[in-house]
Amino acid sequence: MRILKNSNFDFMSKKVLALGLSAIIVFSGLLSLFINGGPKLSMDFKGGAFVAVQYSEEINVNEVRNTLGNINIDGQSFDFSKEEVKHFGSKSAVSLRVPHIENSPANFSQKIVIHLFDSFPSKTPDDITNFILSKGVVSPKIGSELSGKAVMAIISALGLIMLYISVRFEFKFALGAIAALTHDVLITLGMFSLLSYEISLPIIAAFLTIVGYSLNDTIVIFDRIRENLKSSRNQAYTAVVNTSINESLSRTVITSLTTFVVVFILWVFGGEVIHNFAFAMIVGVIVGTYSSIYIASTLVIYLHERSSN
Repeated sequence: MRILKNSNFDFMSKKVLALGLSAIIVFSGLLSLFINGGPKLSMDFKGGAFVAVQYSEEINVNEVRNTLGNINIDGQSFDFSKEEVKHFGSKSAVSLRVPHIENSPANFSQKIVIHLFDSFPSKTPDDITNFILSKGVVSPKIGSELSGKAVMAIISALGLIMLYISVRFEFKFALGAIAALTHDVLITLGMFSLLSYEISLPIIAAFLTIVGYSLNDTIVIFDRIRENLKSSRNQAYTAVVNTSINESLSRTVITSLTTFVVVFILWVFGGEVIHNFAFAMIVGVIVGTYSSIYIASTLVIYLHERSSN
């Protein structure tokens, strides 16, 4: 049994309203990025140290932060009380992110772990190896290289997509798809900026996944438009597009809904490590479905009308 069988929604009559809504959301995100000086990058791109530790019982984050106000490491004093300290998956685990520090002591992250271990002797396991969940250091140079490669990955993906759709369909379809994908990435990036979420390597992976997911929906609609144009030559172009969207709607809703349920469960139950990735996917699934209908298709109609005049 098909969901939304024989639907006949007039999507294109709402295209101006939809474009206005998109413009407001994209502008809000870009304004937030401008005010914040760009996206909030994680240590993957900026460099720094990260540690995550597991206590034997629940620990108060503020108590941990207070112990980080004056750390003495190899004769140097550090104040990490204002850095990002939060629970890491459970109330008994804590993570700390520290920005890159020039001329930092050797084994910097390990010595932070030792400080956290010694600060709460009644709440730590007997062996420090059971205390450490994760630790690592990323240099600014490596972070800068990763940042450049991440940008190139997204640009390369968009370029190859444009080439494929230009060959598979027409150039105007390629422009419509690229506009929709850019729209999806900008909205997701804007949401991260508005909520002060960090952009890390897993989030770049989420962006690329969003691009692929949104493109899949868009190509299904474009393929239906192409078929209907051949069989409905006397019908208005906008009507053909609207009919094609309705014919693809059942498949689009089922695919989007099942994907949304999975990523929503990951967001709720997946823990701190995967939380931001799942959030990016939630935004991407919703916005990607919307843009396939109202951004990609609307631009194709506009380009067709312009070429016909």
